Amino acid sequence: MKIKIIALALLLSAAVQAQKKVWFDTDIMIGMPDKTAREVDDGFTLIMALKQPQIEIVGISSITYVDYSFPIINKILGWHNKGAAIPVYKGSPNADDLGVENDGTRALYKALKKEKLTILALGPMTNIATLIQNHPDIIPQIEKISICAARTEGLPFNPGNGKLNVFDYNYELDYKSMDVVLNSSIPLVFAGYEPSSYTHIGNIDLASLDQSLEADKWLFDVVQPWMDKNQKYFGVRGFIPFDCSTLGVITHPEYFTYYKDIPIKVNYRKNDALEVQPNTPYKNFLEVSYKYKAKRKVDYAIRALQGFEEKILETMSVKN
Repeated sequence: MKIKIIALALLLSAAVQAQKKVWFDTDIMIGMPDKTAREVDDGFTLIMALKQPQIEIVGISSITYVDYSFPIINKILGWHNKGAAIPVYKGSPNADDLGVENDGTRALYKALKKEKLTILALGPMTNIATLIQNHPDIIPQIEKISICAARTEGLPFNPGNGKLNVFDYNYELDYKSMDVVLNSSIPLVFAGYEPSSYTHIGNIDLASLDQSLEADKWLFDVVQPWMDKNQKYFGVRGFIPFDCSTLGVITHPEYFTYYKDIPIKVNYRKNDALEVQPNTPYKNFLEVSYKYKAKRKVDYAIRALQGFEEKILETMSVKN
């Protein structure tokens, strides 16, 4: 019996040691009051991430809308984080100040000085590019960056009924910062619209939320305006949880198919999302293809496999 207990203790110790240390950089907007509903996927991703025993979030930085996101992130942590306290820092407020240090970049630098980290990049790359540009000495400490952006060549971003194309927000909001990241030697994996388009969350998927609980009721309520907006523009009441795939390739890599070591480059071409960007006839596209001669190669998630959506949903309730 004593041998079994010792063996179990060793297994548990190994599991704890095997935890991947992660920094969470997010442009979380869930529930933000505005003229139009804001996306909720960063919020879902944070809740999901807090329930994954294979990772440890050592810090969180925000990008854009930082004064709104700071209390929202802490509210979610208060409900869903059952482990050690996770510090939260404000990053770049507008994603237009590459090179300008902020609380988020300074905290990330200190964290990387202490240990190697994987970075989840769920928004524009401003915070991360500022760190890389200002402190190139820290690059060997970054094990990998998982990024919600990019596409295969010629792929339109047309969720739902496919009648309205949208744009690659995280890339297009700050081209220059993405260039800094691409020009670094850091291993990169991209998981954005394309793999996420195979998952869809609607009202029926939220049935596990217990609306007698404050956290669950809040989540259900703040999602409804975003579902309304998706129904209006894309013909489907529900949404694609983009950033959950960016997390998933780190926590559940077996639930995705990939292009490994695929060349990535920026192409300047006619805008395919003119309805939402009427004043931008041409623009940059961040694309991958094996036919490119580009030196920079990345891993690119193509598809989320059956079962990954369930992995998202099983973590949403505060009870789980």
